[in-house]
Order: sequence, then structure tokens, then C-alpha cells
Amino acid sequence: MRDICIIGGGVSGLAASIFTARAGLDTLVIDGGESILARNASLENYPGFPDGLDARRYLQLTREQARNAGATFELGYVTSVEPRDESDLEAGFVLETEGGDPLSARRVIAASWSDSEYLVPLDVGRIQRGSKHYVSVDEAGRTAVDGVYAAGRIANEPHQSIVAAGHGAKVGLAAIHDSDANFYHDWVVPEGYFTGRGREVPPGCEEIDGEERRARDERARKTIREAFADPLDEQPTMHPSVDLDED
Repeated sequence: MRDICIIGGGVSGLAASIFTARAGLDTLVIDGGESILARNASLENYPGFPDGLDARRYLQLTREQARNAGATFELGYVTSVEPRDESDLEAGFVLETEGGDPLSARRVIAASWSDSEYLVPLDVGRIQRGSKHYVSVDEAGRTAVDGVYAAGRIANEPHQSIVAAGHGAKVGLAAIHDSDANFYHDWVVPEGYFTGRGREVPPGCEEIDGEERRARDERARKTIREAFADPLDEQPTMHPSVDLDED
């Protein structure tokens, strides 16, 4: 029984997984394949990158960050999500997968686009607009079914990476607050920030001294240097409706 199962390994799902895993929740991301962001030739509007960056590199780094936080990944497609006990939603959910064994999770975050057929058994409140279906959520990403959340585009958020990342994080926090995990701030602060004022370090926070801060900074810079040392060979994925056959 996982604490959190996130369906979708795109920006919103990865952002949610970083928060839930750092909160100590057993987090599994079920990734159906390539994120739609991989179609971008260049990601130009993400804060912190003045000249933009390769979208595929961004996805690689975000996935690495989720793994470092403790999230695990499984490649596959979810075909249905149903409660383990109709009379007790705290019993969690069973996720049927295509060609794989069923999975169990106490909470589920839907972060896939544009497929949401697997949510039909739960009656979460899908809204059809054209050929797409969105999921009705509250301001924190909670659906009409306790323990089921939706993040990113599937929750009718704008189709922008920075928005997807922010909404995924927000939904991840909602799942944390609804779980048994202590409320936490997820701050790493200088030594003495709390204890120097006679306060205990809050749940999820950490005080580090100057030596540890410099060590983490060096590790972070090394990761970025290596990640951006060479251009990626991968090409953007073209929209499937485009005919690339030159013949």
C-alpha cells in the first residue's frame, strides 16, 4: 500500500512527487511515457533561465530531483482506479494497469493529459470540452472523491510549464496535509534560524551550518554544470498529426 500514487510523469506530476516524497510519504509515479512538454523546441518562459532551456533537459533534471527526494517510478498505463472499500475511502484505492499487477495507494493524484478514462469508476466529476475531459477540483486540487486529486492541465490549469509545476506542488501539499504526515514548511535554513530564537525546528525544516551549505551548493553547481555541459542529441517530438514522411 503506497501512500501516494501519481498518475502522470509530466511537470505537474513530478512537482507533486517532489513535495510528497520530501514529506516522507511513499510516493510512486506511474509514467505512461513521454511528457507533452517534450514537443517544445525550447522552453522560454520558465523563471530562472534568462535564455530559455531545452525542454527535455528540464524534464530530465526534474525527474532526477523527484528521485533524489525519494519518489519511485513505474512505466505503464492506468486503466481504472476504484476504492478498495466503498464504505471506507480511508482504505485506499486499487489501480488496475495495462499488462501489469494491480497497485494499491491511500491517495491518488491524477496528473495525466489528456486521458482520464481511468477515473470514470470514481465519478470524480469529469467535464467534457470538445474531445478533452477535465476534472472538477477545489482550489487545492481535491476532487469530489476523498483521497483523489487532480493536478495540472487535467484540472483545467493553463497549458504552461510554470503553472503546471506550481499547481502540482500545491496539490502535493494538499495530499500531505490530508495524510498522517506532520504539517511542514520544507525549508532549509541557516544554523540558528529557529534554535537561535529558542524554537524547535518545525517538521520538514532543516538547519544547516556554513560547511554543509557550501557542500550542498557545490553539489548543486556540479549537477548543473554536468547537465548543461553538452547539447542534447534528442529532437523535439512532433505532433502526431504532422506527416514527416518526405516521400
